[in-house]
Amino acid sequence: MIDWYRYAVTSALLALLVTLGCSNDTKAAPTKAEVTLEPGVFEADHPELFSLVKAESRDLPVELQANGTTNPDISKTIHVTSLGSGRVIDLKVRLGDYVKKGQVLMVISSPDLGVANSDYQKAKADEELSRRALERAQQLYSHGAFAEKDLEAAKDTDDKAKVDLRTTAERVHLLGGDPDHPGQLIPLRAPVSGTIVEQNVAGFEGIKSLDNTPNLFTIADLSDVWIVCDVYENDLGDIRVGDSAEIRLNAFPDRVFHGKISDISRVLDPNTRSAKVRIVLGNADGSLRPGMFAVAKFRSRRTRPRVLVPSTAIMRLQDKDWVFQKEAGNKFRRVEVHGLGTTSDGMQEIADGVKPGDEVVAKALEFSTAMAEQGK
Repeated sequence: MIDWYRYAVTSALLALLVTLGCSNDTKAAPTKAEVTLEPGVFEADHPELFSLVKAESRDLPVELQANGTTNPDISKTIHVTSLGSGRVIDLKVRLGDYVKKGQVLMVISSPDLGVANSDYQKAKADEELSRRALERAQQLYSHGAFAEKDLEAAKDTDDKAKVDLRTTAERVHLLGGDPDHPGQLIPLRAPVSGTIVEQNVAGFEGIKSLDNTPNLFTIADLSDVWIVCDVYENDLGDIRVGDSAEIRLNAFPDRVFHGKISDISRVLDPNTRSAKVRIVLGNADGSLRPGMFAVAKFRSRRTRPRVLVPSTAIMRLQDKDWVFQKEAGNKFRRVEVHGLGTTSDGMQEIADGVKPGDEVVAKALEFSTAMAEQGK
């Protein structure tokens, strides 16, 4: 009985040891990816299947990006004011309207114009009176019944009356009135054709005198617009007047506008340490509106050496750019690079990571896929 018990216990212990041994022996074999010597290094079973290219160096124009906004051309912008104070009684236009030269923008009831018209009417009466007096004096003088000095005095009085008449008439015209149609309503007219880009008045508001009121309207000719960008002082040495620029607008993401730098400010903003850079763009269709956000890419006439690889040699992964660099034997190392602009022949500039002459895989995405399949 005891021997049977010992046999059962021994058998159970042997079964347990066999089970433990089998558990250790059946542990999954490591894949090729798990035996990689260090992270980012891959061993290819058939490296000859992947074509290689050498990173090359070229002297390329310096490129620089800057943010900016669309602005009216200041040389084609007019501020509209009224020389007479008063109150708006009829506002005929609004912000954003297109107006033609001579179009009435609003009508102002102005006491200043009323006073100017009154002065003109008085000057007109005085001039008529002095003219008749001069005619009588000349007639009497011709018959020897009037002294020469009295004739000269009459002529002087008539000359002064004419000066007063012209002065008061010019005053009425200056305020926007018509001497032949006296009144105190000023029809404020557009001095040029264009778009109203600023409005500082509403209906029935009072208008103060010229010395303490802002301009009522700003009219701009938007056939040409300015793209004004902020370029930091560290980058100013890379651009010059006449350099080409590519403009992209948030409003038109599929369009690229081309222009040239027309001016670089001589003064830096003390807060941002940047200078204003201006590009003039044609706007015949009126699609470019003041205030639009823009991104300008400047292409300088100066050149710098750049490292280039084919665009296909760069793989985008986890918001970073990578290439696979050839090492000894069948090993390849994944190297992070910083991609810049592309050239017309399909090459891409890279800021760092590889040097001219380094060999990289020509088609990074195919290589990455093959390594993933090989590691399974």
